[in-house]
Amino acid sequence: MDIDYREAFDLAPVGLALSRNRTMIDCNRHLCDMFGATREQLLGQSFQVLYPSVEEFERLGARMAPLLNHLGRYADDRIMKRLDGRFKGETFWCHVSGRALNPNAPHEAGIWTFEDLSAQRPVRAELTPREREVAALLLQGQTSKLIGKTLHISHRTVEIYRARLMRKYQACTTADLVHKLTSR
Repeated sequence: MDIDYREAFDLAPVGLALSRNRTMIDCNRHLCDMFGATREQLLGQSFQVLYPSVEEFERLGARMAPLLNHLGRYADDRIMKRLDGRFKGETFWCHVSGRALNPNAPHEAGIWTFEDLSAQRPVRAELTPREREVAALLLQGQTSKLIGKTLHISHRTVEIYRARLMRKYQACTTADLVHKLTSR
């Protein structure tokens, strides 16, 4: 039996996108369904339309480029937003992983997977862009010092954002905050 790779791409159980210079040049049905958009709405668009803010898109792109250069791949959990449909504008946790097709030019071309984590990890509070970044890195088990280094801010500033997150989630400890960020 011959495998129809186009059909396999389209029917994959995760969202898939092919990119050039951080613009979607192809995507599958699952990605469209996840973001509440049609293929026509996504093709030719910057991935920025799927982020809660332009600054998060830009900061993450700058942060991932050295890793894509060095390793050729990148993965993280982040908050994304639905583009259209009945949940338009809703934010949700998403696991994103990708591979640069040319590690020497990481954003030139790539393949990306998107997995909706909202069933396991709902967004329960309105968070600022920086709070979303700090929360995502806390979920990776990073310390305040590592988060500060990653985000190019001081570890004391990270602690201020972590304290804000703890207030918003009514958490007593960082472990309690991580639990509340990951629980239903």
